[in-house]
Amino acid sequence: MILAYPAGGFIVILLASCFLFAELLVKAKGLLALTGSGLFIYYFLHFLTEQSSSWIFLLLVGGLLLIIIDGKLFTTGIIGALGFILMLLGCALPTPSLIYGLLVSIAFVIGACASWFFRKIIPQRDYLNKLMLHDRLSSEQGYNSINDDYRQLVGKEGRTITPFRPVGTVKIDGKNYSAITDGIYLEKGVPIKVISVDGTRIFVDQLNEMN
Repeated sequence: MILAYPAGGFIVILLASCFLFAELLVKAKGLLALTGSGLFIYYFLHFLTEQSSSWIFLLLVGGLLLIIIDGKLFTTGIIGALGFILMLLGCALPTPSLIYGLLVSIAFVIGACASWFFRKIIPQRDYLNKLMLHDRLSSEQGYNSINDDYRQLVGKEGRTITPFRPVGTVKIDGKNYSAITDGIYLEKGVPIKVISVDGTRIFVDQLNEMN
């Protein structure tokens, strides 16, 4: 039997997790879910013995439910991550050896990651878009990746009020800002100029090095 060998368990769990998670990501009309669930059932029927009770199977089901609930209701990723860990434990704990358990754990993670490739060939599910931040946050939607106040600082001159190692504080137009250099150490009182802004990070350079 294929599951008598660690390599066999690796292949079964790899395919099972790939198909099952793909069903959560794309509209496969249940076909991927049936295939993945069938492989998981085949796997657990082999290992559920007197030494490994059925509660381990509940880890897999409970973990999957947490992932679905997080994707539909909370979209924080925290509950989904807990569900993923529970499913991982459910696959690894019934195995007869540490090596076997390690291999199926790796297979589970690889299969989950590989399921994302189905998004390129099958229409995606809508309710996971929020969790995966599919929609681009643009200025037209009321978002801006760069703070407007900081963006206006580009090109302005100021002076360091603390040493930079390479992060410190500068004073520009009478206001104090936390800034960073491009790996250059500066002393207190050095004239600087804002060369760029990335989000809320202000990049400065010594003024006399730019002239």
